[in-house]
Amino acid sequence: MNGLNSEAFVLFGQHILWSDMIGNILGLAALALGWRRSLWTWPVQFLSGLILFGAFFGHLTGVAGKQAVVMTVAMYGWWRWRRDKDRSQDGQITPRFATWRERAEMVGAVAVGTVAVALLFKAYPTLSWDPWPDAYIFVGTIVAMYAQARGVVEFWFAWLLVDLVGVPLTFANGYAFSGFVYVIYGALVLLGMRDWWLRSRSGSQSALGLPGANVSERASK
Repeated sequence: MNGLNSEAFVLFGQHILWSDMIGNILGLAALALGWRRSLWTWPVQFLSGLILFGAFFGHLTGVAGKQAVVMTVAMYGWWRWRRDKDRSQDGQITPRFATWRERAEMVGAVAVGTVAVALLFKAYPTLSWDPWPDAYIFVGTIVAMYAQARGVVEFWFAWLLVDLVGVPLTFANGYAFSGFVYVIYGALVLLGMRDWWLRSRSGSQSALGLPGANVSERASK
């Protein structure tokens, strides 16, 4: 990873590492593939996590640890989507809205997880540059990926809330390219959210037997 940790170029006076650039470009590609409901979103997310793990390991261990968890969730997402895609007509997962219980669990996981991880970061200052927002991004990312693996529309909202903190924090700590990628993430999140929202509404109408539904769709629900 030594070559990947060398400087690629300077942007607005900030030094951009190859690992930072490549890892975040892959992360951007993974989000775009997730929008398209492509199974390849998970291998790309895994590779992005692997490269960013190398970029942060040794000086920001907490961020590197997040990437290790990201890779684990990516493997779960690959397994989940491979299982679920065979149940839909177009060979891809069918987006759905989370239940109120699932939404409560997501909010609770972010709240409790953020406090727990922040306290860990505060106890071991070398793990993080800024314990509370870093813990929020850490936990929010994992919750968003887990929700994505389960095919719920709310994962886009989770990503958007992570971006609202991630963009200023990343810029403030000198990772300019990551910050710019987060901005592009935000645009893709809005587009993906709209696409999954419409698909989930269409799926709900079909399940209810409304105009446009077919017998095989109703039978499969």
